[in-house]
Amino acid sequence: MLYLVEHFYSIQGEGKFTGTPSIFFRFGGCNLKCPSFGEYFIKGTKIFGCDSVRAVNRKLFEEEWQEIQKSETLIAILQEHLENLDFKPHIVLTGGEPLLYWRDEVFYGFVEYLIAQGFIVTIETNATIEIDFANFPAYKDVIFALAVKLSNSGEPYERRVNKKAIDAIINNTAYSFFKFTLNRGIIEMRAYEEIVDIVGEYPEVEVFCMPQGDRIEILRKNDKVVAEFCMIYGFIYSDRLQVRLWNREKMR
Repeated sequence: MLYLVEHFYSIQGEGKFTGTPSIFFRFGGCNLKCPSFGEYFIKGTKIFGCDSVRAVNRKLFEEEWQEIQKSETLIAILQEHLENLDFKPHIVLTGGEPLLYWRDEVFYGFVEYLIAQGFIVTIETNATIEIDFANFPAYKDVIFALAVKLSNSGEPYERRVNKKAIDAIINNTAYSFFKFTLNRGIIEMRAYEEIVDIVGEYPEVEVFCMPQGDRIEILRKNDKVVAEFCMIYGFIYSDRLQVRLWNREKMR
């Protein structure tokens, strides 16, 4: 089953295409928990992990999880967003972890449609799921934002790093990039070593580092130290523009 949690038009707030008008499709479900990334009280329940809580906690947000049975449903949603635009925005498929659905015929059919129509498509992924590019060739024309998790996520190495999956994406796509979430604690301990372990074999692939924080006050605690870290090691600083502009406003 393919589940869509939300869709919205905004600007891309992170990574290579920061500031670019984009239509986002957020799909439900994830294969990681990332318990160290945040603490939230939702509907009287304390939960830990990803700031995209609606996309990873079906039990609490079941009414927002829309089951999609046809690619045409996603295409119709896209057309609604395009009605008042006279240009093609970027399309971002995010989650959760959208690659849980990489072989789903509805999801893949939507990707095929987007590529055939000439859209620039980014899939935001934790890069732990290996794709069969030979049998699903449309993915070769997708840009992958490889948001590989570091130890500050609270996930063990063997769950958060899949070098075969990373290698398959980089070697089968024209362009992809790494995107790491950092806080002061991991920078002071081992961030550089962890990043190099992941990206060291791919000197041609751009590496973006962004501050941890789903609220402006947390972002401000980490932004300068991440910027300084990038200046020392030659990585590219990425802000979280959606947080900077709209704080915790939904669908931004």
